[in-house]
Amino acid sequence: MFTLRFDMRAPAAVGTTPELYGAAIDMCAWAETRGAVMAVLSEHHGTVDGHLAAPTILASAIAARTSRLAILLAAVPIPFWDPVRLAEEICALDIISGGRVSYAFGIGHRAEEYEHFGVEMSTRGKLADEQLALLLRLLAGETVDHDGRRITVTPACASASGPHLLLAGGTRAAARRAARHGLGFISQTDSPGLQEFYEAECRANGHEPGMVQLPAPNTPTAVFVADDVDRAWDELGPFLLHDALTAASYRHGDDTVASISRAETVAALRQAGGPYRILSVDEAAGYLRGGRLLPLHPLCGGLPPDVAWPYLERAGAASANA
Repeated sequence: MFTLRFDMRAPAAVGTTPELYGAAIDMCAWAETRGAVMAVLSEHHGTVDGHLAAPTILASAIAARTSRLAILLAAVPIPFWDPVRLAEEICALDIISGGRVSYAFGIGHRAEEYEHFGVEMSTRGKLADEQLALLLRLLAGETVDHDGRRITVTPACASASGPHLLLAGGTRAAARRAARHGLGFISQTDSPGLQEFYEAECRANGHEPGMVQLPAPNTPTAVFVADDVDRAWDELGPFLLHDALTAASYRHGDDTVASISRAETVAALRQAGGPYRILSVDEAAGYLRGGRLLPLHPLCGGLPPDVAWPYLERAGAASANA
């Protein structure tokens, strides 16, 4: 079994953006019958390599082509969204997908994106709390009087309890925000005591703790399955390195995030224990037999679809044989 992650990055030299979007949808449709349990879509804005900026639109296309694949948008930077429009899009997606789309909300960490939207970065925590509070009331079906206007979101979500909502972040402030709003908590940073802090804050705010997901030690975040691992590193290495360098540049020296590598060469990226890994078919099957999901990143770094498909197919075969 495996997950699929898509961010749609495509360096200008690759120039495959239209093909990547079509391939992501096709891959999800193919994969849900071959062991895929979830597609994860990320969100960033104004990047030089075209990182996915409209995840709800891509999620809608994927939901329309699939029937049971779960879809997670992570992380959705709540300060950049109008909460009323976001509530409307969430409800529409819930209807289209039959309740298969979940959301992990964050506050963003790139100053360039705050400039892009004309939002003051120093106010992001307060703004996120305000936006979340309004969003949650609207998703609950309330008619809300807010800033002198009456707001009702229709049509409502199709699923009785609404979509599954989480808060993403790697700090105590993020854990506190999740607890305050009664949301589950997902973090790519395994800070000591973070889960216990979140659970205590939940109870202090009158909520039972929700789902918590923290990174496991020595666990990859972008996997490919190959017949010939050495040849695969030659073929995939430049694309994986672009992804690694770009993701690291977003974090400005923060090395606590599990998916971040500070490698500057393909050889360094390949070193054992890193977030980017290429496994043989036997290694992938063994990984799966250990009770873990393969976190696939099929179009990583703008990988052309015709190159990407065989790696995805081998992952599906490994899943079937595990």
